Amino acid sequence: MKDGDAIRPDGGLPAASRTALRGPAVRRLLALRAGKKLTAVHVRVAADALGVSERTVWRWLATAQSDERAAANPGARSRVDARFTVTPEVRGLLALWKGNVRAVHRELVRRAARQSLPAGAPSLTTLHRAIRRDLAPGERAGLAGGERAARKHDVFLARPRGWRNQVWETDHMQAPVLVDVEGRARRPWITWFTDCATNAVTGVAVTPGDPSRESVLAALRSAVLREDPYGPFGGVPEKVRVDRGKDFLSRTVTAAFDLLDVTVEDLPAYTPHLKGTVEGLNRAVEGMFLAALPGYARQPRPGKRASRPEDEVLLGFEDFTTQLLARTLWWNTEHRPAPLRGRTPLEAWQDDPTPLRDVPAADLWTFTLEDAGTRTLTTRGIRFRKRDYVGPWMTGETGIQVRIRFMPHHDHRIEVYHAATGRYLGPADLADQATDEQISAVRRARSARARRLKKDLEASQRERYAAVNQPEAPQRLGALTTAQAEAELAQTADSDLARLAMLDLIPPAAPPADWRTPASLAALTTPGSPIRYPSGRDGASAPDGRDGRAAPPTTDEDGDAS
Repeated sequence: MKDGDAIRPDGGLPAASRTALRGPAVRRLLALRAGKKLTAVHVRVAADALGVSERTVWRWLATAQSDERAAANPGARSRVDARFTVTPEVRGLLALWKGNVRAVHRELVRRAARQSLPAGAPSLTTLHRAIRRDLAPGERAGLAGGERAARKHDVFLARPRGWRNQVWETDHMQAPVLVDVEGRARRPWITWFTDCATNAVTGVAVTPGDPSRESVLAALRSAVLREDPYGPFGGVPEKVRVDRGKDFLSRTVTAAFDLLDVTVEDLPAYTPHLKGTVEGLNRAVEGMFLAALPGYARQPRPGKRASRPEDEVLLGFEDFTTQLLARTLWWNTEHRPAPLRGRTPLEAWQDDPTPLRDVPAADLWTFTLEDAGTRTLTTRGIRFRKRDYVGPWMTGETGIQVRIRFMPHHDHRIEVYHAATGRYLGPADLADQATDEQISAVRRARSARARRLKKDLEASQRERYAAVNQPEAPQRLGALTTAQAEAELAQTADSDLARLAMLDLIPPAAPPADWRTPASLAALTTPGSPIRYPSGRDGASAPDGRDGRAAPPTTDEDGDAS
């Protein structure tokens, strides 16, 4: 407890409270004086409560009688207007120097010395005191670190807890854990769906690489379904909050939400506090689970450069997914978040009597597929994206119109429906699909080509300059012989199609006089030059008219130009 907050031995108010009560007490005494009811007893009681003498209270009343501003803060030191205050100039300098008060003070001293009538700059101590007095902690943090730093000093309201499946929140999270994915160390991505009323994780999907709309659809299916192994959480929510990620706002995902009659609330950019439930889950899962796994990327390590130990064995992607799902089950059934007041998410879910909206698994699978339009079933199967897809159910069905739906990025299989009735016909697999060994070889070749191309581009764009220790123009390094320069320029000229274009092959002629031509286009033509029409098969050109311009072509009875 601070000294100003301590209780007086005689039972009086703390010093801070007595100072805060000066203004209301003086204003009350002034009101009594205005009504001709003020007595010495009133002044004595006020002086005893405020811890000052009666003479001091009478002086405050006399000052407040002549100056209304003194009634707001009685007893404050005089000449308040003479104090140094933070001006817009000081605020701009604080933003320029990232909150460095000493640098701002040096700039103020320098500017004061340059004035025609030298003025005194405030001392460093005075500047510090004015900044602490006139600027709130959030303003000081914002001038030093921007809006994100200022937001740490704001007060955020908590949304009232509704009922289950009223609002869900979803987000991508890149796990700070290196996982062995086909021999390469990668950081997988996790896609969550969480219920805001019960803090339950309703759906989760893990992707070894960058997430896509397919990750969102997979997590959505696991969130909505309530049968094993996904239940008991699930059902169709009323609203889903998403950030402005392109995966969540893609055409396929928004169409799935529309079919499920789910309202999508697109939050403004850079506002993680507006979906605090899933953001809190992201922070909690790292500290409670991911930090203990091998390959944790943010683990403090000895040495100046953080590096992973060479003998560290990483988890495989399958093992990581297994442990993550087990931890998700623990979160839903055993963990007791503070907002739930001693209950687990499962207990909060079961105590809520709100009815649930379920969707059959077959219909949900259809809703979360991307529509690719209609095709005709031929003897070679279904042609889609320059590939043929076949299935055993296609026997005897050649010639019908079908509608294709597919899971994004799953090129090996499509789902086929009857175009007229919408009846599900069956899956179709890619014909002549390459083996896993062939696909791996192609991917290795693509990676090697990408690395070579990146190295060549970096080498071509690398420019070196001579180091200097005196002010002078930059000097580019890297000499070429005349033969090398001519050879490289010749190669560039042969590959540049713009240089091969012959813009003056057919010079533009002036349009007819009765045409309304913009001045900008008329300046690009040659006035009075005849219009040249292309020659016919026999090499004859169109005859000229009376005014020197080419005569317009005639038209025969069939409408063909002659």
